[in-house]
Amino acid sequence: MRVLHLPVGRQMIEICQALRRIGVAATSCHFRQRTIPQRPDLCLHHERLTPKQRLYARERFLAHAAQTYDVFHFHFGQTFREDYSDLAYLKQLGKKIVVQHRGSDVRMLSVARAKDNQMVRVKGGQRRSEEEIQKKLTILSSHIDHAIVADHELLSYIQPYYKHIHLLRQSITLAKFRPAYPSPVKKRPLILHAPTNTYLKGTEHVLQAIDRLRARGLDFDFELVEKLTHEEAIARYRTADILIDQLLQGSFGVFSLEGMALGKPVVCYISDVFRPTYPPGLPLISATPDTIYSTLKRLIRHPEQRHQLGKSGRVYIERYYDADARARELKSIYEQL
Repeated sequence: MRVLHLPVGRQMIEICQALRRIGVAATSCHFRQRTIPQRPDLCLHHERLTPKQRLYARERFLAHAAQTYDVFHFHFGQTFREDYSDLAYLKQLGKKIVVQHRGSDVRMLSVARAKDNQMVRVKGGQRRSEEEIQKKLTILSSHIDHAIVADHELLSYIQPYYKHIHLLRQSITLAKFRPAYPSPVKKRPLILHAPTNTYLKGTEHVLQAIDRLRARGLDFDFELVEKLTHEEAIARYRTADILIDQLLQGSFGVFSLEGMALGKPVVCYISDVFRPTYPPGLPLISATPDTIYSTLKRLIRHPEQRHQLGKSGRVYIERYYDADARARELKSIYEQL
């Protein structure tokens, strides 16, 4: 079984590496190099090409891929062609196809708020309007029977469309994350917040809480981590005593997983609607804009609690998010296509 993953994503790269470790010939391909470089197996480097050259390069690669791969695993609702006409071509050739939706490609404000979360925010722009997302899902699901999402929060957006939906948790390559548990006696903790999107993560509420804590004389350090390579960011996370993910979404993503894998206590808002849908014992410390101040105050004052939460997080990741175990689940999904 030869599998091609495209067109973007660090999780996509991780799962391809894990698939190869269990004997599946998987290849990750980016259409363009990211602003902060990543390391897929292949890159078409569209950022170096004119629009006409990009079209030619993509069509040439499609022709090559159609002769080379058995399974096509698309991410973020993108395929080779913007009109999705490549899907009919691949199906005519007898190829197996699956799409994995990751978040902003399907997240709709009306659906999110219907899940009793009035704080949630979604990315803007015409191509992410609800009308465009619904149109895209309608087209994709007319060609693709199987879709993958990481959790029930994302499931709620795509459930009306696909015939078969698979829940596949995100992946962590445990060997890459040696835990560095917070000291149980450290009096001045380092708090880190690493927002990929400050608007979506509710960063303004984090900063307001930090200002309040400083004004009240609590003893801590704070750092906003941005625009680093993944390796540089992980090195910074290792020095932290407390990590803050997001305060609005109601679910968690890769940053929380990486923090727990490193043995750190992670603050992240988890909706009461979705918490029961995760594996039992989720050790994330849930906080909202209204409770982030009191949550951080408690963690700053109790180093032994930080240490214990960090240890619980690492155990949770080992039990439920190991990349090789998720790769075996994904292989099983491929066999169902």
